[in-house]
Amino acid sequence: MAYDVYLFGQILGTHSFLLKDGFLKPDEYSEIKEHYFLPGGETGTAATVLDSLGVSVKMDGTWIGTEVAPMLKSFYENKNVDLSSMNFVTDDDGVMDYVVIAGLVRSPMGRFQTLFSTGKRWWSIPKEEDILSSRVAAIDPFFGEETRRAAEICIKGGIPYVTIDSKHDSFLHKNAAINVVSKECTETYEGMSAEEIMKLMQEESSGLTIITQGGGDMLYARKGEEIHHMKPHPVEVRSTLGAGDTFKAGCVYALLHGMSDEETVRFASACSGVAISRFPLPLNPPKLSEVNELMGRR
Repeated sequence: MAYDVYLFGQILGTHSFLLKDGFLKPDEYSEIKEHYFLPGGETGTAATVLDSLGVSVKMDGTWIGTEVAPMLKSFYENKNVDLSSMNFVTDDDGVMDYVVIAGLVRSPMGRFQTLFSTGKRWWSIPKEEDILSSRVAAIDPFFGEETRRAAEICIKGGIPYVTIDSKHDSFLHKNAAINVVSKECTETYEGMSAEEIMKLMQEESSGLTIITQGGGDMLYARKGEEIHHMKPHPVEVRSTLGAGDTFKAGCVYALLHGMSDEETVRFASACSGVAISRFPLPLNPPKLSEVNELMGRR
């Protein structure tokens, strides 16, 4: 069965806690205003957003355990998101994270360092038939050989893909149609400005590189081009959880619909802008009409 987009990467259950009166302080009580257990992860969130934008999705990646599985299956039951290639295990609760949120500030917690240090694989091997049945793909950079396999299948089959936070010298960046690089990633280039990092990125890939900087200007360029700047859409922020994942989803949508580079950045920024104006994002993902309305304000 054909579908629009194939997603490979991090899919998990996210416990999100929105606090009532500011962020946590040592030795002080904090009141929880809202608490949810919903799909998360870079790929899980992107699937939710793309479905809301009218795109059909097949996703794979993280193995899903017994605590996460019922929630995940129920959430996507009436959505155009195919879970049939995912591995549902019976001997583990599944991968979860816990995020405390207060306005512009959030703090995620989990056991990812422990999971990655075990040396065991807790994610799927991407299937060639899944990728080749799509028109566009998105690949998270977290899963080693399996990440590279997904990219190689895309290259072999002529399927353009979007990735995130892939360093300038990585296989994933060099072959991506779009690489979205967050502020967290640029901070690993110690002592370098965003413009200097962009120049490194441009030298290694003919694809589009976008550097996001939270509320600061976004930078975007291709090899041999001048570096372009664009301001994010101004919105009232309720929660920044999922902002980057939604930006990625916006880039996937733009790639699928053949948007220009400027249109891609503007559209992805508007998707992210709508996302951060509400909470929780999985229950209120951006609709295409809302994204277009936000772009129209500009």
